[in-house]
Amino acid sequence: MWQRFKKNKFALLSLIFLGLLYFVAMLADFFSTYSYDDEKEMYNWAPPVKVHFINIPQRIFRPYIYGYNFKIDKYYQRIYTPDTRTPYPIHFFIHGFKYKFLGLWETNYHLFGTKGGRIYLLGADLKGRDIFSRLIYGARISLSIGLLGVAISFFIGMIVGGISGYFGGWRDNIIMRVVEMVMMIPGFYLMLALRASFPPRMSSTQIYLLIVVILSFIGWASIARVIRGMSLSLRKREFVLAAKAIGLSNFKIIIRHILPHTFSYILVAVFISVPGYIIGEAALSLLGLGIQEPQASWGNMLALVTGIVNIQLYPWMLAPGFMILIVTCCFNIVGDTLRDILDPKREIL
Repeated sequence: MWQRFKKNKFALLSLIFLGLLYFVAMLADFFSTYSYDDEKEMYNWAPPVKVHFINIPQRIFRPYIYGYNFKIDKYYQRIYTPDTRTPYPIHFFIHGFKYKFLGLWETNYHLFGTKGGRIYLLGADLKGRDIFSRLIYGARISLSIGLLGVAISFFIGMIVGGISGYFGGWRDNIIMRVVEMVMMIPGFYLMLALRASFPPRMSSTQIYLLIVVILSFIGWASIARVIRGMSLSLRKREFVLAAKAIGLSNFKIIIRHILPHTFSYILVAVFISVPGYIIGEAALSLLGLGIQEPQASWGNMLALVTGIVNIQLYPWMLAPGFMILIVTCCFNIVGDTLRDILDPKREIL
């Protein structure tokens, strides 16, 4: 499977990009220049800086940036211009704010930064917070919600679908009616209703766990229905009948013999389903029902540019939207490639 997968360059690049993105999100404190809640009101809506590399008159032979000058125009908007008198060299493995590396060791090393000035690679938001740093912290929230949500919903769906398909009869009828009732409710409105049923004032951790549970509750039904159909055909296979003959319990037959034969579908469905969970979290946060400020997620970062005027004036604020688009495309490319590879009816050339 891996040899076939490597032949698709787009899928391989997508998988590498996703792996790097998850790695950066896991070490967000190290890769970010500033903390997600580091506010500098005097730099609100600052545009992205331009990185320079060589300045012979000032004898700078490394990447550097210029500071900001700004003035207020007649519409009370800040107009930023680079202050060429104050270059700030970019240093690597520089000291910055303190954090716990992997939650274990306290340190203050960061990948890059400046000793003075503000380095806004992707600009700043309304409160002068670095968009690049918040984008990395937001990736930690949005991407992990996708993985946790998929893991929980697929676990529930596999167990419920395996039991329903294996036993059949009245058990199958009851379980499938429950599944159909869940699937009949529009997912987005069910998500809003479930979120609105909980207290509005909750901590970021509680909201994070709540969103995972809500998205998992919505997604398990469709998975259970597919696994049930596969289990109906697998329960009549010879290896299942042999397991019954030697006295294995029904639970062991489902876990050891039925569900492992659905892993090819599960592997494909996981990659295709993760974007839906990321978009679901972004939708809740965009409406103010998800992750709350100052904690960063891609959804609540987009909430600052819901108006067309803000989009025109501060287009760099759309960076989280582009990340959602890119990540969604990468997951779908990998999922479609795996589906073609694992298709039992695929023509063998």
